Amino acid sequence: VQLVESGGGLVQPGGSLRLSCAASGFAFRLYDMSWYRQAPGKERELVAVITSFGGVTNYADSVKGRFTISRDNAKNTVTLQMYSLRPEDTAKYYCSTSVASRIAWGQGTQVTVSS
Repeated sequence: VQLVESGGGLVQPGGSLRLSCAASGFAFRLYDMSWYRQAPGKERELVAVITSFGGVTNYADSVKGRFTISRDNAKNTVTLQMYSLRPEDTAKYYCSTSVASRIAWGQGTQVTVSS
C-alpha cells in the first residue's frame, strides 16, 4: 500500500487549498479513504472519510461546510477541497486507509494558514 499526498502550502486565512492523495498497491475502489491532520503538540484527528464508492462522506464538526472529500476510483485518487481556511486548520494532513486490518498512512503534506 502506498499513499502519496500533495497540494499543501501556505495560504492566507479565508483562502482555499486542494489536497490530493495518489494511492497504489491495493484495490483502491474497494476501500474507504480518510484524511487526518496533526497540528504541533496535538493528537492526530480525523478530518473526513469517504466510503469505497463515494456514497457516504463524514466530516469532523470543525470542518463541516468548509471541506469536501471526494474520490476518483478510475484514477485511484482521493481529494480534500478546503475552503475558508482558518489558522486553526494549520497542520500536517495525512491520507489513510485500512487494508487487511493494517492502517496505512502517507507521508503527509503541510498546510499552513497564516497572514
